Amino acid sequence: MSDFSYDVIVIGGGPGGYVCAIRAAQLGLKTACIESRGSLGGTCLNLGCIPSKALLQSSHLYEEANHHFAGHGIKVDGLKLDLKTMMGRKNDVVTQLTQGIEFLLKKNKIDYLKGFGSISRTVTGAHEVTVKPGGKGKAQKYTAKNVVIATGSEVTPLPGVEIDEKKIVSSTGALDLAKVPKSMVIIGAGVIGLEMGSVWRRLGAEVTVVEYLDCILPPMDAEVRKQMQRILEKQGLQFKLGAKVTEAKASKTGVSVKVESAAGGKAETLKADVVLVAIGRRPYIENLGLDNAGVKVTDRGFVEVDDHFQTNVEGIFAIGDVIGGMMLAHKAEDEGVVVAESLTGLTPHINYDAIASVVYTWPEVAGVGKTEEQLKDAGIKYKSGKFPFTANSRARSNGESDGFVKILADAESDELLGCHIIGPAAGDLIMEVSVGMEFAASAEDIARTCHAHPQLGEAVKEAALAVDKRPIHM
Repeated sequence: MSDFSYDVIVIGGGPGGYVCAIRAAQLGLKTACIESRGSLGGTCLNLGCIPSKALLQSSHLYEEANHHFAGHGIKVDGLKLDLKTMMGRKNDVVTQLTQGIEFLLKKNKIDYLKGFGSISRTVTGAHEVTVKPGGKGKAQKYTAKNVVIATGSEVTPLPGVEIDEKKIVSSTGALDLAKVPKSMVIIGAGVIGLEMGSVWRRLGAEVTVVEYLDCILPPMDAEVRKQMQRILEKQGLQFKLGAKVTEAKASKTGVSVKVESAAGGKAETLKADVVLVAIGRRPYIENLGLDNAGVKVTDRGFVEVDDHFQTNVEGIFAIGDVIGGMMLAHKAEDEGVVVAESLTGLTPHINYDAIASVVYTWPEVAGVGKTEEQLKDAGIKYKSGKFPFTANSRARSNGESDGFVKILADAESDELLGCHIIGPAAGDLIMEVSVGMEFAASAEDIARTCHAHPQLGEAVKEAALAVDKRPIHM
């Protein structure tokens, strides 16, 4: 093969793409990874998961010092917010991690092709990919036996609302505001809306969240949604549910937002310094040459794939947000590994029921497997066990006792069907149940596992005991 010919070309250097490339290279395939952003890691690392978590951590510490240290006997005088330094720390974290991924590509001898990749031609046994670098660079053509589309997703626009990333922002702009707004309206009560709302509320903004549905955090477990809304309202977030935004206009003095009932009715106008549009994300397939290759997409723009992530065109695969399903970085990573291993004759698998979703508010929210509503709709008989963090000694010691652990198990076999947590470190705690579900464990398996004391994880054990109506500390 020439230097321009590969076993695998991955289009997209986000979590799914770079992980797929690394695993393919580990398995001996000559691999290239194309990324147009100028830095690896995709939206998740550059403009999503990582910078938002950096700000969530910083703002959480600020809130603790501002409101909760005194309860621990720690008095803080003259507390000030240095937003510029906070943003600088966030940017440093992103830079360090993107550089780390670039190092990993070099370590695994993967060619990092900077530019925008598109499939220009498909012939038997090979696919031609064109890479157009930014600026005045010359386009270069490459060939590959296999192409993996891992281009992720982009912000879903809202009719009547024009994003300028200054006063009307997407998640990108919300991560880089120059000052704390006095007021903020967030359109959408999903993960992004609530996480960013938490950041700016902690730093001093009055935050109102407008949601079209009659609940926050769809499609989380209903009991989780209701309690989490109460907790966030207690923290200071305001909610307008069952409401739709029909227009948002920016002016020198701020933004006027027209809101009316989702069922129709009289409109009201909200005023805010900043409006965040967070109604979801859509697949990014623009200018990828899918038509040239004959790759089928759904009417919503998602790339169609089979159980092995291959499109209708042999040798062209797709993973991550661009194929739909749970739009999670870790889900994309696992799909990338499955594709790479399948290409070398291995027999990998992915169990979507064991993939957890986490919301990094405080307390955190986490869910894996089926919700009670899903089990009822499917007619599956189940048992439920719940344990509150108010009865967990470590949570009480830490002063972080909001929330609960709920475990769902099959009524006859006791096999784990789902777990839903509101509480401190919920995203870490739920992984015990995820591992259990991967191995078809029962609630009794967790209940009979000795958990260290005093630890938050004891709440998971107690919830498992509660499935059999025998919790010890409740």
